[in-house]
Amino acid sequence: MITLDLKNSKGSPEKFLKNIEKRNQGFYKIIDDKKEFEKIETLAKKLKNNFNHFIVLGIGGSALGTICLKNALKPLDHEKLFVIDNVDPDFIKEIENKIDIKKTLFIVVSKSGDTLETLSQFFYFQKKITDQKLDVKKHFIFITDSEKGYLRDLAKKENYETLDVPSNVGGRFSILTAVSLFPAALIGIDIKRIITGAKKMRDKFLEKDSKKNLPFSLANTQYTFYKKGFKTNVLFPYSNSLSSFSDWVRQLVCESTGKKLDNKRKRVFTGITIVPALGATDQHAQSQLFHEGPNDKLIIFFEIEKFKNTIKIPNKNLKNITFNELINIEKSSTEKSLKNSHRPTLTIKLDKISEETLGELFMLFEGATAFLGEFLNINAFNQPGVEHSKKLTKQAIINL
Repeated sequence: MITLDLKNSKGSPEKFLKNIEKRNQGFYKIIDDKKEFEKIETLAKKLKNNFNHFIVLGIGGSALGTICLKNALKPLDHEKLFVIDNVDPDFIKEIENKIDIKKTLFIVVSKSGDTLETLSQFFYFQKKITDQKLDVKKHFIFITDSEKGYLRDLAKKENYETLDVPSNVGGRFSILTAVSLFPAALIGIDIKRIITGAKKMRDKFLEKDSKKNLPFSLANTQYTFYKKGFKTNVLFPYSNSLSSFSDWVRQLVCESTGKKLDNKRKRVFTGITIVPALGATDQHAQSQLFHEGPNDKLIIFFEIEKFKNTIKIPNKNLKNITFNELINIEKSSTEKSLKNSHRPTLTIKLDKISEETLGELFMLFEGATAFLGEFLNINAFNQPGVEHSKKLTKQAIINL
């Protein structure tokens, strides 16, 4: 269960919901596709015991959700699932040296099916498989658009196993699809519980009453402070399990709100910058900046009410309190100190870290980001700046 320490939002989400519906976005609808989730679970069950290693080849929204789920729920399974989300040759080689190619399944993830970085990774490991006289199709699965793109065309031609990315779900909104749920299922994460949590928050996202619509309330708060000059949101979870969640939100919000043009083609150069922080670690790193630097940041804390483990600190001077108590005291004290410095804060409380609460969190921020687009009068679902960069990269390679 998730709660926010927000005052009741003003205004109504009803008009915004109608606008989002007109954009034909499926991020909040895909969770009703029972057949798709059954297909994901069946395929994961079939394959998970056949391989020692699983390698996700992807970048951006094709990778960040998987990293988030793995680090939140299976952090010590790092030798089972790897995510190659860059074309850094040293990074690629280090992971290659840790795996047995013969016992590795490669999951190639690209919504478009044409992502240059992902295809380059695929070509590299495809050759490694063929060099060892292995059946390539047994070592690769494509997660891509159901109809078009290089990966889809190759899958049709050579009969690769595939899972679909719905056409109306953008890459950064795809965490509740096969993109992240299939790799999660391979390492034993209960994806049904993730969907259960997402549905709980989706019901709130569709609420026309602003008092009950948590994504609307969060977006309303972000936008209110944005208009006052607080154009940076610091995500400050007091839990190592959520450190990668901040990275996922960073892409979601930055790519969705960073726009040159509004819906009327007027130049606005809008956008919210996300800065990840980790409590209590960043009390000794970034906190000085948050307290006494430019007062342009909304600090969003995440507090965990019940950790999986309870550990006592055996010291009378610390009154034999637990680490559980200590980390939340650290959070409360930091929040109070920031408020005393007139820095705006809000807290998102999770009763615990679980598949269900993560599902709620994903839908909370996806829904809030969709609402932010409406508040800012922009299209939250495109990325023209990114597409321009991709074109220049491809052209540079052609000109070599």
